[in-house]
Amino acid sequence: MTPPPTAGLAAPPPGTTTAVARAAAVSKVFGAGPTAVTALDRVDIAFAAGSFTAIMGPSGSGKSTLMHCLAGLDSPTSGEVFLDGTAITGLPDDRLTEVRRDRIGFVFQSFNLLPMLSARDNITLPLELAGRAVDRVALDALVASLGLTDRLDHRPAQLSGGQQQRVAIARALITRPAVVFADEPTGALDSRTGAALLSFLRSTVRETGQTVVMVTHDPNAASYADRAVLLADGRLRGTLERPTPETVLSALASLGA
Repeated sequence: MTPPPTAGLAAPPPGTTTAVARAAAVSKVFGAGPTAVTALDRVDIAFAAGSFTAIMGPSGSGKSTLMHCLAGLDSPTSGEVFLDGTAITGLPDDRLTEVRRDRIGFVFQSFNLLPMLSARDNITLPLELAGRAVDRVALDALVASLGLTDRLDHRPAQLSGGQQQRVAIARALITRPAVVFADEPTGALDSRTGAALLSFLRSTVRETGQTVVMVTHDPNAASYADRAVLLADGRLRGTLERPTPETVLSALASLGA
């Protein structure tokens, strides 16, 4: 069930094809004149295939803005973004919609499930919108791995918060995207449920080669990642390999968080 190619995308310059997602000198400025706010300041960062990265930093550091630019949800003021070997900066809206639909999976803190649809229909919605057939074997395997087999006919209001987030993760993975962007995916969950979901994301990276980029403020959540990228004042301030809660807390303290 390989996503169909998206035609008409510009090729990246040499040396950018090894990263699934990459920001090249990306800046984002909100407003103009003396009231302008620089949320990102010439950020260069790449995310390799099959990696799990946590983006961290103090409030207002630019974490979510960076993720939104990488995912094509927002446009940088300057610089370029490359996704799955193609340039997405400046694409027309219809082409950008295709890229997000076919190559990106999203997981948000608020789940963003459609209340009138069953869990099954929420999961398969991206395939329906793309006009792609549902691979029933793949669907069954995915929902079984998330413990959702007996909940597929339930609507979101009939599911717990943890179950709703598992549906959201299944929806993000069903298209086999190049990268999954997760914005505070455990923020609305208790610690035990959140740990189970993070363990699943980590196993997905290790067992299937899925790429995950997660924004989080939680040092414990970051410890499930292969590395933690630290931002402050819109600038990249460092990287922690194999982060632990302790090393993340120490690094955040050095940033004044």
